[in-house]
Amino acid sequence: MYDDALSLSAAELITHYRAKQLSPVEVTRAACERIRKLDPIYNAFVLVDEERAMVDARASEARWMHGKPVGLVDGVPATVKDLILTRGWPTLRGSRTIDPRQEWSEDGPPVARLREQGAVFLGKTTTPEFGWKGVTDSPLTGVTVNPWDTRLTPGGSSGGAAVAAALGMGTLHVATDGGGSIRIPSGFCGLFGFKPTFGIVPVHPHSPSGTLWHQGPISRTVSDAAIVMTVIARFDARDWYQAPPLGIDFRDTLEAGIKGLRIGYSRTLGYARVDPEVAVLVDRGAHRLAALGAVVEELDLELEDPIAIMQPLWSVALALAVAPIASERRALMDPSLLVLAEAGTRLSALEYRRLEKEREGLAQRMQQVHATYDLLLTPQLAVTAFAAGHEVPPDGRMSRWWEWSPFTYAFNLSQQPAATVPCGFTAAGLPVALQLVGRKFNDASVLRAARAYEAAHPFIMPAAATAHAARRNSSGI
Repeated sequence: MYDDALSLSAAELITHYRAKQLSPVEVTRAACERIRKLDPIYNAFVLVDEERAMVDARASEARWMHGKPVGLVDGVPATVKDLILTRGWPTLRGSRTIDPRQEWSEDGPPVARLREQGAVFLGKTTTPEFGWKGVTDSPLTGVTVNPWDTRLTPGGSSGGAAVAAALGMGTLHVATDGGGSIRIPSGFCGLFGFKPTFGIVPVHPHSPSGTLWHQGPISRTVSDAAIVMTVIARFDARDWYQAPPLGIDFRDTLEAGIKGLRIGYSRTLGYARVDPEVAVLVDRGAHRLAALGAVVEELDLELEDPIAIMQPLWSVALALAVAPIASERRALMDPSLLVLAEAGTRLSALEYRRLEKEREGLAQRMQQVHATYDLLLTPQLAVTAFAAGHEVPPDGRMSRWWEWSPFTYAFNLSQQPAATVPCGFTAAGLPVALQLVGRKFNDASVLRAARAYEAAHPFIMPAAATAHAARRNSSGI
């Protein structure tokens, strides 16, 4: 029974806690057991702290027994990507160059907000070094694999969070997205991923990639993402970039439907090439949205690939990340990261400002799109998951990860909210997703549209977690 509780949403867990049908201690114990069973196979965690999790779960249980929960997520098991500060745990960023023997005394803003409202943190999830690429392997933690097929990558850089979410190793999962790092693994793993408008969720400290870097949830359901957003989209004095708090509960309009909503559907954004099987499934997703009452119109944006803007900005960010590391320790780092970082050291201030002006032009173009359309619909990824341990599909046709993820980074440049919505499976049984993009600060409409799709076409999780539950039940535990 308690193992089965790991398939429940956060809202369902809270309902059971309130009715005293489940305890945070029971659910946390089951989550820890599942991590012990499955993580040696999938490698989703860099750190698990069962002792601390159980202490926090017992405190939550006591609050529920007295009818005094402290917030929306009291007693709900959660994880944190290992790029976000978490009090008492090292933040190693997938790198062997960071000394864990430091005073780790600070929570990043989303962790602080979730902790204030009673979340039980299980551990920290894996990332490539400094979150630099769209797959999850690092010198520190090795290779993380896909919950649908352990031969394949889960994507990245939030691959550990996505695997943990898909397999029920925790309920709420906080991740980061500087060019697709929430949306890529959500797409490859069949999950809901949400990159909020930049500034809605306060960040501290900011990544060297600055205003490209967002923090948000990966989850099994849209409602869980809405709960997380309601908790973490709150003021934090440490973030100079943050927007004025919206002060809304993202759950309020979640069930309002999408009748009459105008959606522009761009199959390529003007520059992307998409696997035919992926394209067919995203087309079907567009028809499903229309069947739910949205007005879906095909849209040819004819954009030039903004990777010409993004790649140099990433290189500068990586150069900043690498700069403090002593030269003799750089041999411990991912060689491909160092190649990109080196390019960043050669970019002049004038060239950097020119790129920022081009970025402004792209963002203005997207604002014009949203003067006509409430949402933009695209494929989420151009391919399905490929062999683990590779940056690109090992067929020799690509050299860098952004070639197979051409739909993600544009919306980091424009800072818009964007969501990954699972929309079917290939003949090989691999997940495919569409992407919904909204105008800045209209995050609630993106969530609402994703929820309408999910309500009509529920997301399917991989069988590994179900099989584990069945083994438990058959053993009489």
